[in-house]
Amino acid sequence: MSTKITAFDVSEYLDDENMIAEYLSAILEENDPALLLSAIGDIAKARGMSKIASESGLGRESLYKALNSDSKPRFDTVIKVLSALGVSIKFNARHINRTPRRSRKKTLSLHHT
Repeated sequence: MSTKITAFDVSEYLDDENMIAEYLSAILEENDPALLLSAIGDIAKARGMSKIASESGLGRESLYKALNSDSKPRFDTVIKVLSALGVSIKFNARHINRTPRRSRKKTLSLHHT
């Protein structure tokens, strides 16, 4: 008995904005800009490049170039594409064991003359 292996296509699972956000958040944790661009490109292709280009205000060919894993797109381009995909970037504080800074209390001195 032989086992048939089929190609995994993540786009089949990215059917709503919540799934897209979870997927991109997981990719972002890898700290690999090329992987992130590739993931955004895969999602844009699954949603339809023409549609995403139109909604982001970018040309279709420019969109393909911007989402190539070898490219270095402008940050505003990435934001426009993410917006067209129905997601946004959210920042969280990193929890790193650091020595806390001493609090610097400012005091106000009043001088009477």
